[in-house]
Parts: sequence; structure tokens; C-alpha cells
Amino acid sequence: MSGLQRMLDDIEMEVNLTRQLIGKDALDDRVMAAIKQVPRHKFLPADFRFLAYDNGPAPIGSGQTISQPYIVALMTDLLNAKPTDTVLEIGTGSGYQAAVLSKLVKQVYSLEIIEGLSVKARRRLEKLGYNNVTARTGDGHFGWPEHAPFDGIIVTAATPYIPQALIDQLRQGARLVIPVGFPFSYQQLIVVEKKAGGKIETRNILGVSFVPLTGVCDTENTKMIDSCQIVKSYKRAMVLPILRIFSCFSSLSRTADFSLIALSKGRE
Repeated sequence: MSGLQRMLDDIEMEVNLTRQLIGKDALDDRVMAAIKQVPRHKFLPADFRFLAYDNGPAPIGSGQTISQPYIVALMTDLLNAKPTDTVLEIGTGSGYQAAVLSKLVKQVYSLEIIEGLSVKARRRLEKLGYNNVTARTGDGHFGWPEHAPFDGIIVTAATPYIPQALIDQLRQGARLVIPVGFPFSYQQLIVVEKKAGGKIETRNILGVSFVPLTGVCDTENTKMIDSCQIVKSYKRAMVLPILRIFSCFSSLSRTADFSLIALSKGRE
């Protein structure tokens, strides 16, 4: 069995294990086709390409990770993107999630706060021919107002609150998919949908573990004056006991993006 097929099978296995939480027995065929088309190994540093098709996170440098394939597929599915959509990604990382989205929508805009990662991701995406992805360095808390409103927004790092700017930049009927919670603590993957008249509806999906969304906290809009300091203190804290369960991730346990529901299979 090829590594790619094993990864696809693992995604289907986790969908089956979490079907009651995510509310479906299978992910959209378009999403799975996009996952199949994007060569995940090309978005990893050479030293970690052996992890490319494991259903787990992997380091990409600067203390960041490429997310577990199941989580990438699930978040993409939850976005409910259409071929005519323009979407925003917060947290470009290596560019893998943006590449997957590019197969499903008209245009992807992506922000990465770490300049080194941002530059490498832009070059990688251009080299691989993902011409409908526009990426730049920037603080994701504030979105990308010049290209708003968006038909969907996906955030690939956890935040203790939902930035108001991202909600403001959602088009009516659009979704925001975002992990919410403090670093190294319990986090919940949440879908936010903007209804008619600007009404906001949220739905909790499942427990996850993501690296923190860094940048300047928008305290005026969120009314969380101390949130920046809280995040900084949590970054210095030790991993809470719930994450110790996942010792199979070894050093990745502090930075991994994965589901807390089902353990990923180890390398075969």
C-alpha cells in the first residue's frame, strides 16, 4: 500500500471514529480528491519527509507544524467551500492547507506572521503552480480587509477568543472554522456561521490541539484587555495532563495540530 493511500484510509478511519461529533459519515468527495491531489511531502522539510503520509502532525520549522491530515481534511470540509469562493487562511505555515483549498475555490488569500515561513511558503506555492493562492506576512488577528468579505475563513492556530475582525470580514452565509482555547490546554474546533442580518451561530465540533495564534491582540474589539498577557503566560506553562496521554507524539506534543479524539497510527 502506498503512503498516500494509507493516509487516505487513516482519514476515513478517523471520520468513522468521530462521526457522531462531526455529524457525518464521510467527508465531501471534492475535499478528499483535493487531499489526494496535493503532494504533502513537498510541503515538509527534507529531514521530515518520511512523516509526510502518516496521519499525524510534523515539524516545519520555527516551532510550527503541518497539521494532521485528518484535521486538514475535516476543517476544509467544514468550510463548505464552493468553486466560485474566495477564502482567507490564517496561518500559512508550509502552504499545505492553502494548496488543498486552492483545488476547491477560485482564490485563496493566506497570512503567516512568521516571515521566514511566509517567504518559503510563497516560493513553494509558486514553484508548484498554485497560482490562485496569494500569501503575505501579516498578523492574522486583523484578517485581510482589502480583500474582504470572504466566502470562508479558516484559522490553523488556536486562539483564546475569536477575533472580531475575522467575523466582520465574513460574507453573509459564510463560515469561519477556528480552534478556540489556550495554548497547551483543552481546545475546541468551532464553526462560526454568519446568518442574515449579521446574526452569528456557532457549533462545537471536537477537541483538538493546535499551536497558538500569535500576534497583537485586538483588545479594544474583543474587550479582553488581559488576553495578550494570558497567552504569554500560557506559552511558558507546562503541557497540561490531558496532552500527556498522547506521548506517542513525543516532542511533537507541544506543537502538534491533531485531534484529541482518536490517536493517529504510528509509522509502518
